[in-house]
Parts: sequence; C-alpha cells; structure tokens
Amino acid sequence: MGVVKQPVPVAPYTPLLSLAAENEVKGKLIAEYKRADRDTGSPEVQVALSTSRIRELTEHLKTHAKDHHSRRGLLLLVGKQRRLLNYLRDTDVERYRALVAKLGIRR
Repeated sequence: MGVVKQPVPVAPYTPLLSLAAENEVKGKLIAEYKRADRDTGSPEVQVALSTSRIRELTEHLKTHAKDHHSRRGLLLLVGKQRRLLNYLRDTDVERYRALVAKLGIRR
C-alpha cells in the first residue's frame, strides 16, 4: 500500500478591508476631494478613489504575482484614471496640477 496524502488546509479568503471599513475609507476620500456639497462624480473624486484602489491592488500583486485577473483589473483602472486625468488637464490645468500634487501621482 502507498502513502495517502492528506489535503493541505487552505486559509479562508480575507479581504484587506471589510465592507464597512471600505465604505468608511471611501466616504473620507469623497469628503476630502469633493467640489460641492453632494459631489461624488467629479474627476477629482473619481481619481482619488481609483488611486486608492490602484495602490491596494499593487500591494496585492506584490504577494500574488500570478493573479492575472487582478492584474487585468489594475490595468483597466490605470487606463481609466489616465483618461480622467487627461480630461482634467485639458479642461482646467490648475485643478489638474493641484490634484496630482495632493495625491502624489507621478505624471
């Protein structure tokens, strides 16, 4: 008789932030970058939220280098952020420069 291999226990998936904590972080970012009282869709808010997600995914990919699905999501997000920044640069250069400096984005 051969040796029977026991299955290796797998740790359950734990996201970086719980949904409540993620919503709290998102709310703080919106509050910090909004232009008007109920603003959630301005380019500044969208870029700030995508920057946060990009940094999170970058850290994830440092430990999970073969996670190609997340890598694709990251690349799509980077492209979307680039388009938003180009739009902001073309419409109002001062807002663009202030946002890039505040977020610490290399552009």
